[in-house]
Amino acid sequence: MMPVSKDTLLRVVRRRAVERSDALHVVGIDDFAFRRGQTYGTIVCDLERRQPVALLPDRALETSRAWLARHPSISVISRDRGGGYGEAIAKALPDAEQVADRWHLMENASRAFLDAVNRSMRQIRQAVAGKVVDPKLLTSAEKLQYEGYLRRQETNKAILQLSKDGVFIRQIVRQTGHSRKLVRDVLRGQRLDVFRTRPSSLDSWLPWLNERWDSGARNALALWREMRAEGFSGQSGVVSHWAQRRRLAEKANQTGLARTPSARVLARLMTSARQELAKSEAILVAVIEETVPELVVARKAIGDFQAMIRSKSAAQLDTWIERAQGSLISSFANGVARDLVAVRNAITSPWSNGQTEGQITRLKLIKRQMYGRAKLDLLQARLLGASSA
Repeated sequence: MMPVSKDTLLRVVRRRAVERSDALHVVGIDDFAFRRGQTYGTIVCDLERRQPVALLPDRALETSRAWLARHPSISVISRDRGGGYGEAIAKALPDAEQVADRWHLMENASRAFLDAVNRSMRQIRQAVAGKVVDPKLLTSAEKLQYEGYLRRQETNKAILQLSKDGVFIRQIVRQTGHSRKLVRDVLRGQRLDVFRTRPSSLDSWLPWLNERWDSGARNALALWREMRAEGFSGQSGVVSHWAQRRRLAEKANQTGLARTPSARVLARLMTSARQELAKSEAILVAVIEETVPELVVARKAIGDFQAMIRSKSAAQLDTWIERAQGSLISSFANGVARDLVAVRNAITSPWSNGQTEGQITRLKLIKRQMYGRAKLDLLQARLLGASSA
């Protein structure tokens, strides 16, 4: 009912936006996406007052450094471990205490163990499967997967052989026609050449199905009805297909296609309490622990690191780094060593970047409510203006 246009209202909001000028002492800094994967900005939050204080137009080192240099009263800065913020802080406020974000440290540690499992998948598959995959037991979709696996294996062998013969990476790229990234991944052992069938809704039910099958229950529809009564949400055809494959495997005098779970599933099983695992899962973990003892060492190192964060005790951090640098998680340990002061502060300091992450979530909500009008000045007016009101 007001005789004013929406553009006029937006101009009024923009004019009322004033950046806070009071002294800051403890802040959190992190990036946010204007458009994911393309353009990013930076948000700065006052962790003492739990309010955002500034939005920066990008996440460039110089932009962050210039803003921080204008606020010499800041003594503690919580940040993510990436994005170049650590370097910007060191240049602008060399005396400020940097604190790495605890949540990201926990997530990085879990990711490091997952990467270790990924690199060990070939050994794991040999231990779990123990036989060559029989294409006769594969479905049509799995046959396509298997053919792709064979092609990848041939590619990997060709690249490794060229490297063994002394051919440089640039020449390998020219000779094979593959990308430089692919060639580097193969030479670093980061390109998986392990065949496994796709995850299925039956995976968690396989121990139960195998037990019922061995006890003489061979009617797929009856098995599906029992499973449905217990909470299975899949269709009967999935169980029928499994039963058909099981019969084919028995005719071929095999126990069925040995499934190698994904690295993510194996990482979860290996880090779960043993009493929480089904019998078949516990056996699988025991086989992996016996076959790939390096993974046991890596798991213990990750557990010790996360325990330090939970207990807020960094007394063993230096010893932990020395131990972990000789394990499958050496890359993560080296990263911790390079950012040692901030990581130590993350373990012992009461400050963390959780409040900043929460403000980013709020910022995303506001941005999506604005239907394409969320330019930096209007975002700042809405976010900071609403906080100071």
